[in-house]
Amino acid sequence: MLAFHQSLPGYRPTPLTPVPSLAADLGVGRVLVKDESRRLGLPAFKALGAWWAIHRVLRDHPGPAELVTATDGNHGRAVARRAAMLGLTAHVFVPDVVSSAVIEAIRNEGATVTVVPDSYDAAVAEAASYAVDGRLLIQDSAWPGYEVVPQHIVDGYSTLFREIDVRPDLVVVPMGVGSIAQAAVTHYRSGSSTPALIGVEPATASCVTTSLLAGELLTVPTGKTVMAGLNCGTPSSLAWPVLRSGLDHAVTVEDDEALRAASDLEAAGISSGPSGAATLAGLRAARDYLDLNADSTVVLVSTEAAHD
Repeated sequence: MLAFHQSLPGYRPTPLTPVPSLAADLGVGRVLVKDESRRLGLPAFKALGAWWAIHRVLRDHPGPAELVTATDGNHGRAVARRAAMLGLTAHVFVPDVVSSAVIEAIRNEGATVTVVPDSYDAAVAEAASYAVDGRLLIQDSAWPGYEVVPQHIVDGYSTLFREIDVRPDLVVVPMGVGSIAQAAVTHYRSGSSTPALIGVEPATASCVTTSLLAGELLTVPTGKTVMAGLNCGTPSSLAWPVLRSGLDHAVTVEDDEALRAASDLEAAGISSGPSGAATLAGLRAARDYLDLNADSTVVLVSTEAAHD
């Protein structure tokens, strides 16, 4: 899989950027930001998972195909971009809270976009219903009976963590349905480096935190949030058991905290939207409860560029 990514035009490891001012403010030795604002020509990390999954699916289903997915932004654009690169068509379903700018960006990749007048979960259901008669569903959330493709996507995300060449004491990742957090747990719980792991999600879409507190996978209602990429109401069925056993902490953050974090990262020269900057907001919210000191190294995964 790493060899596949390395074979792609424009592949290079994304930066791991030190931010001394944040380290000083937080009382730790180093804060390093894994900056995914530019990955394979797109403004987010999502191509790592989507393109690997498409590669695997097309091995089993060669020939012309229509790729189908639901998205709140970056995943759908990554699927659409890869479809165009391969001479395929793409149909992307989005919930009605997705901005017109995001919809236009997906359409500009050549995809057909259908706006679903409901939540992200409803858009996923619409995409799954549409993906029949040879259409291929490339979805980054799993449910019973649909788990192979989402696992390929999680596997693709592992390249991000393989690129991190330090031994951190703490890694902070954002959570939507939980797939990137699942990749982090899988990577760090299977090697010699065993940092603490924190997952961060919006207070208005706290599906993982709510499930952890209840001890079972639950669906929560969602509303509007500036953290659009994390606005998910149901954890992935693949991610859920991994996060339940592997996360050390889960944190919810408010919109104003994510916006402040994005502004602070911008001041440090890092382009990050609220969904990516949520990791800094989550670290700040949890700092007093964490076993960190002046020698600690913290990695924040910033999953997207700032929005236009």
